[in-house]
Amino acid sequence: MINKTLITFSIVIFNLIVLGQNNKIVDRVIAVVGDNPILLSDVEEQKLQAYQQGLDPKDVECEILEELMLEKLLLHQAEIDSVEIPEAQVNAELDQRIQYFASQMPNGIEDLVKFYEKSIQEIKDEFYTQIENRMKTQEVQSGITADVRVSPKEVKAFYKSFPEDSIPLVGSKIEIAQIIMNPIITDKEKEAIKNELEALRTKIVKGDLSFEAAAKFNSCDKGSAEKNGDFGWVGRGQFVPEFEAMAYMTPIDTVSPVFESQYGFHILRIEKRRGEQFYGRHILLCTKPSFEQLTLTKKRLDSVRTQIIAGNLEWEKAVEMFSDDDFTKATKGIVYNQNSGTSLIAMEELDPVTFQQIEGLKIEELSKAFLFETYDGQSYKLVKLNKRTPPHKANLDDDYQMIQKFALADNQNKALTKWVNTKLIDVYIRLEEDYQGCDFHFEWIKKN
Repeated sequence: MINKTLITFSIVIFNLIVLGQNNKIVDRVIAVVGDNPILLSDVEEQKLQAYQQGLDPKDVECEILEELMLEKLLLHQAEIDSVEIPEAQVNAELDQRIQYFASQMPNGIEDLVKFYEKSIQEIKDEFYTQIENRMKTQEVQSGITADVRVSPKEVKAFYKSFPEDSIPLVGSKIEIAQIIMNPIITDKEKEAIKNELEALRTKIVKGDLSFEAAAKFNSCDKGSAEKNGDFGWVGRGQFVPEFEAMAYMTPIDTVSPVFESQYGFHILRIEKRRGEQFYGRHILLCTKPSFEQLTLTKKRLDSVRTQIIAGNLEWEKAVEMFSDDDFTKATKGIVYNQNSGTSLIAMEELDPVTFQQIEGLKIEELSKAFLFETYDGQSYKLVKLNKRTPPHKANLDDDYQMIQKFALADNQNKALTKWVNTKLIDVYIRLEEDYQGCDFHFEWIKKN
């Protein structure tokens, strides 16, 4: 079995949401790492979460405690190194978490405020230090593994370390080709999206909402939204002209006016410049077609499908004539795996909608035209199944990228283990006797 990452943090933020206000724990300190205590309630909260996930809390109690001890050890190091997290960054993380938990409730923020019987600012104040400490430990851990690499020789050795009967089975992979047809967006529909973004911009400028949280929960650019709107360092010619022009004319740390590109409506904030390069964040709201336009697009793509099946239109010609997807138009519609660079894609890597549509297809068979979400809105897709490989045991020729990732994670685990073992020599550790029988990964308490 391939080793999983040694420690994965699972600290429950906003624990009252998980526990409920009436579940009170008679608290006590059960461990201390450096100057940082661990409370019984810390463990019990995560045991409850484990139970809700279908796990037996007794089976994971020691693992939970060790995760908390590791977190406290990393926090201890952060204090020694004087690690600081900018206040704006902590507040952005708090905004994201509040928005997430509010989205899980019927009436959003209103229900969250009622649950806590506190204002949003009071909730943020209560959890500020907890979030700040969490971010400090992440920064320390990232520093420990930042320079860890894995060579081809190590990848090969890692693979060969598995007994023959322990080599993981890799599922079936497929090659697909697609035709994407975009609906027409009317001026009225564009105006509605523009007004929506104007309202969002007003909240950001007034300080009622952070740019980072707004990007996380509203931007349809999923890649940057996951990073709070961060699009990294960019030079000339890397973005569409409208975006680039606005980026160069917007003053540092101000929010741009709303502007339009082929993808929809944007706002951006430039945070740094160096020469011809700029760094910042953006929010994209994609235009949304009307029901009538969606219906018309489906009829058009259904007609293309009928012609292909009847033999009146070749697939390659249909892609050339009708596909609106520039990325696959040049490859006869073939979709390439961004992780491996090949045309073979594991079924589990497909988005759920596409997976459902092609699961039962035979080779060379076409799916029905189906609606799906794209980078810049909604479109209809037609998929052809070109090939399917059988399940097989992982091997270096076909699955190198996957094995490389596991080998890198293994090296990172080793680096973290080495660091912990070194630190435990000099750091004060106290562990209540009730937990000294745990089978820990690290030797927190020296045994005679």
